[in-house]
Amino acid sequence: MAHMTTRTHIVKAADELFYQQGYEHTSFAHISRLVKISRGNFYYHFKSKDEILDAVIDRRLANTREMLDQWQKQGKNPAERIRCFIRILIMNRAKIKKYGCPVGTLTTELAKLNHKNQNEANKVFTLFRHWLKDQFIQLVHGDEADRLAMHLLGRSQGVATLANSFQDEEYINQEVRLMCDWLEKYNTG
Repeated sequence: MAHMTTRTHIVKAADELFYQQGYEHTSFAHISRLVKISRGNFYYHFKSKDEILDAVIDRRLANTREMLDQWQKQGKNPAERIRCFIRILIMNRAKIKKYGCPVGTLTTELAKLNHKNQNEANKVFTLFRHWLKDQFIQLVHGDEADRLAMHLLGRSQGVATLANSFQDEEYINQEVRLMCDWLEKYNTG
């Protein structure tokens, strides 16, 4: 494996393990076993777990930006683009049922640990918030845009948390339909 390929593979594996096991319960040994590299090779790329966390957060930010750009191109109008955000719960329902929301679980865990990278991890939520706010502004809800964005973001997090708690995929389907219905009352464009 080339240097960048190995590093990328480590970050991808760490991201997966942080999501499935939690940041605190994931060790260098867990990651190196998944990547199938020696600990020495591992330390060549990352000296600390915080360095890996930085790289995982950067990866999540890049992936989120890419997804938002894709939704921007796919959606013919703001309401359609917002529905892409809502339907991400459906796309990821099996993982959400098993592990919760990847963003919500990481930010919650880092907050509990009073970890210095909590604010960095929150930037993923901030990307969603600003993007949703922009969509609501385009729907001619400028004064309410941020409130509506936060409401939708909060509701989706609540759905992910409860679906994980109750192990209920149908709950996700039901709530996605309700959120799409809710959106229609703001779709004045």
